[in-house]
Amino acid sequence: MSQETVPGHDDLTYNLLNFDEQGRERGSGSREVLARAEAEQPTDLFVFSHGWNGDVPAARSQYGRWIATMAACAADRERAHDSPGGFRSLLVGLHWPSKAWGDEEIGTDPVVERFGGSPEARAAIGTIVDHAMTDIEPEVLPPEVVSAYEKLDGLDDDKSTEGDRVPFDAEQLYQGCRLEDDPVSFGSFGFGGILAPLRVLSFWKMKKRARTFGETGAAALVGQLQQAASDARIHLVGHSFGCIVTSAAAMGAARPVASLSLIQGAMSLWSFCSAVPARPAMAGHFRPLVANRMIRGPVVVTRSVFDRAVGTFYPLGAWSGQQLAFEADEWPRYGGIGVHGLHGPDVDVVEHQDVRALGELTPGKVHNVDARTVIATTDGIAGAHNDICHPELGHLVWQAVAASR
Repeated sequence: MSQETVPGHDDLTYNLLNFDEQGRERGSGSREVLARAEAEQPTDLFVFSHGWNGDVPAARSQYGRWIATMAACAADRERAHDSPGGFRSLLVGLHWPSKAWGDEEIGTDPVVERFGGSPEARAAIGTIVDHAMTDIEPEVLPPEVVSAYEKLDGLDDDKSTEGDRVPFDAEQLYQGCRLEDDPVSFGSFGFGGILAPLRVLSFWKMKKRARTFGETGAAALVGQLQQAASDARIHLVGHSFGCIVTSAAAMGAARPVASLSLIQGAMSLWSFCSAVPARPAMAGHFRPLVANRMIRGPVVVTRSVFDRAVGTFYPLGAWSGQQLAFEADEWPRYGGIGVHGLHGPDVDVVEHQDVRALGELTPGKVHNVDARTVIATTDGIAGAHNDICHPELGHLVWQAVAASR
């Protein structure tokens, strides 16, 4: 564990805990956190989870900026301190291995490890990379490459509703990616070309890893924190795949958590519903969170049409490059909450049209908050997915905290 300072707020610290892909802690930092929680008895515990493509330096940077954003909301902090019982906080940032690869890493051991590290994964990735070195963008994928992708996909199949998608079709996905606006980088491996299905497939593999970590290491930690500080309110805040982590942690908690903030989530828009429209016999993976009232306060969800990571990668991976056709007044069969919000049967939803005009939040309800007015600055193929350090979003989380009291 490392105790980190927050940029611009030298009196404020958070605890950074490090876990492996199976949810096992690296080191023993959680013992120190639990000892602090037991000794200090905070009124409010905040647990943060980053999302896809985060190594330790990236996690440290994101948590520092995000917590600084919340700390800068002076009126909200004052309101919390003036509330009955006061306000004493303990902050924990979780790191789990979700780093995608850089172009220079293609074909190396770290990339193989992201697909399970088996000899089969190594051979399949080797075949794909060898063909990419010869011709990065053929008219159609060579049969050997198609076979290699099929083997990769079959090594770790995700049968849950949260992993629900049509059977992986590398050729359709490849052709779908060729229609995207991003040009192929011939000087290095870019988003397009033969490697495009590999990047999208890794997106879905990392999605399953987020759930595995949430159900194991993150859930265990939240349960232990609840025991160490029995009267504390626990607020879970996730970004991207971190929304899966925090949702899974809430499901595994010892008792209901206080609030759940899902910032630009890369998780299914049907995750909380009682019957997934395309599969009506099956409920959303995180349905128990609302059915069993496992979130005492509100669930807040931000969405932005400028989030290209959720808006493009999510449906591309789910539909394997097929066209997404649905009626204008319908939600897509496969879509992420970072663009669409949470929906479906028996989800009590309140829609907010502009994060800048946010009213009071209601406990026990899902609040879909359109944040396109602030989550708008694009950064490469991810679009505005990481544009989350705005005072309006800090205020949104503080509103969830206030509504959970």
